[in-house]
Amino acid sequence: MTSDPQQVPMFRIDVSADPGTSHVDEELDSSDLIVALLRQVVANQERQNLLLKEIGDQLSAAQRQRAHELGQWKDANPELAHCCRSAAETLSRVQTQFLHNLTEEIAENADCLMDGEFMLNEFVDRFGPRLAHLNGVLQVLSQLSSHPNTPNTPK
Repeated sequence: MTSDPQQVPMFRIDVSADPGTSHVDEELDSSDLIVALLRQVVANQERQNLLLKEIGDQLSAAQRQRAHELGQWKDANPELAHCCRSAAETLSRVQTQFLHNLTEEIAENADCLMDGEFMLNEFVDRFGPRLAHLNGVLQVLSQLSSHPNTPNTPK
């Protein structure tokens, strides 16, 4: 514990040899104890709020830095950013078709997937890695792509 001059001790331990020499009048009553505990709670909450604010500031600073770097890359490579946008749009259509095929497969084999672990494993092996990689590539292309300019949005 820190030695804060505003903190009131919560309890006393009498270590004297004579139990009759204890000072009953110096002991805290229950309302003083509650007030002291509530002060500690408030102080701890204020510390937590400061720490949360610092965490939020750190996260937003990193995010702003990343967005700034990405913007600089897009400005330095406008043609490549445009190509990434075109590729992302095409890949998005591929992903939509892939998801359509996946959902058809699920609908056609619902009973087999529910009953047999072998069929479920085959399904996951067939569609899982492909879907994960497709999502990853699409995410990268989307981040690197230039956004189409619309009249209502600032650059």
